[in-house]
Amino acid sequence: MHGGQCTLVGAGPGDPELLTLKALKAIQAATVLLVDDLVSDEITAFASPTARIVHVGKRGGCKSTPQAFIEKLMIMAAREGENVVRLKGGDPFIFGRGGEEVEHLQAAGIQVSVINGITSGLAAVTSLNIPLTHREHAHGVVFVTGHAKPNDEGTDWQALAATACSAKLTLVIYMGVSGARRIQDELLTSLPASTPVAVVQNVSLATQRHVVTTLGALFDTIVREQLGSPSIMVVGDVVRGIQIAVEGARAQTA
Repeated sequence: MHGGQCTLVGAGPGDPELLTLKALKAIQAATVLLVDDLVSDEITAFASPTARIVHVGKRGGCKSTPQAFIEKLMIMAAREGENVVRLKGGDPFIFGRGGEEVEHLQAAGIQVSVINGITSGLAAVTSLNIPLTHREHAHGVVFVTGHAKPNDEGTDWQALAATACSAKLTLVIYMGVSGARRIQDELLTSLPASTPVAVVQNVSLATQRHVVTTLGALFDTIVREQLGSPSIMVVGDVVRGIQIAVEGARAQTA
């Protein structure tokens, strides 16, 4: 075992106040931080003034640091005796490639630990006072990515729609805006066009904005409102409460 260590730290959705105390302590103690693109400057500001901060951005559709290079950097720094923090947006184990990194670090004999962060799918609905599960409306929740690897067909949206309909599940879709047309069309094979959907962009940040629409109007709404990445799409009857509230507010101002 080498003198250094590596901690995968979930930075949460962006708001520094949503960091856990354990994550904050790890950031402050790090001598090297490898920071994801979606981690805010307010969070990296907690690092020690003497820490080396390396930005290793990974964002869908943009030029990214190769994953193999990031893993190599972590291993090299840990072998040099550094206290390495791999700082990730959201949670390391929810679409954060944390599992791959743990495997590579352990294979290299590096001591590794993981600190959870609030994932953007949870923070998105919480900001709108929407639950992910509800005794009447949703018996479970599925976190799913709308972004597939090259040469991978990705999620079987038709099968997922059928399951969500029969099992009363909330669908929380990450990285799905660019594929919204296909997602909408295939979910409509089993879910009604009237199924409520919320789309939340820049979750927890000062620039956060959202729309509430229906599955049948999802793609047109995203285009009209010019919503882009990073956004979370929430599909299911749990959104109905905010949909009713929005419609009620419109009626009062009419």
